[in-house]
Amino acid sequence: MKLVVFGANGPTGRQVTAQAVAEGHTVTAVTRRPAEFPLSDPRLRVAGADVLDPGAVARAVAGQDAVISTLGVPYSRQPVTVYSEGITHITRAMTEHGVRRLVCVSSTVLFGVPAPGETYFFRKVLEPLIARTMGRTVYEDMRRMEEIVLDGDHRWTVVRPAGLFDADTVSDYQVATSRLPGRFTARADLGNALLTEAVGDLHVGAFVDVRTTEGVPGILDVIRHEAFGGSK
Repeated sequence: MKLVVFGANGPTGRQVTAQAVAEGHTVTAVTRRPAEFPLSDPRLRVAGADVLDPGAVARAVAGQDAVISTLGVPYSRQPVTVYSEGITHITRAMTEHGVRRLVCVSSTVLFGVPAPGETYFFRKVLEPLIARTMGRTVYEDMRRMEEIVLDGDHRWTVVRPAGLFDADTVSDYQVATSRLPGRFTARADLGNALLTEAVGDLHVGAFVDVRTTEGVPGILDVIRHEAFGGSK
């Protein structure tokens, strides 16, 4: 397939791109800093573009079979609009060029229900602190992004991972259309889930949780990383 990946130079975007190329797909990796992109392959084209530039987005989307958005920004007290503005430009470009399949990333927080089996402290103190204070502006814009996706007529899937961490290989991760138990998602697993959805049409029109169960880190390590410079 011909795939375009937005946010390709983020940790998850690089995972998606590398795995897609390894599976034999043709990939257009969209990044604002193409000179810094670490991957190369005959099946890979690196496109320098900003997702906030509708013309550049349209050029990247043209001729593709599916779009994968791994846009991500660190937590901030300032208003965040990258998710909603980016997906607006992406979906308009998809409509213009007749591209139907869209897979994008938000967060398990947006399920709006507690993780099964979680402790009282995590459910009532820690997760609300992250969702309503540390990451409030990010999650607000993720919600706006999801609403834009829902209002469109594309064949969409929104993947909602938990706390992200780095791992070397894809594990035997879990996938469900409701919130799963556990607190963490490896970026390798998230990248694999995004690619699998884009290629296989497994959960069209659904919100999908992805959860890693092997080799997960401590919760304070993940919070520290994601709150101070982490990204998708």
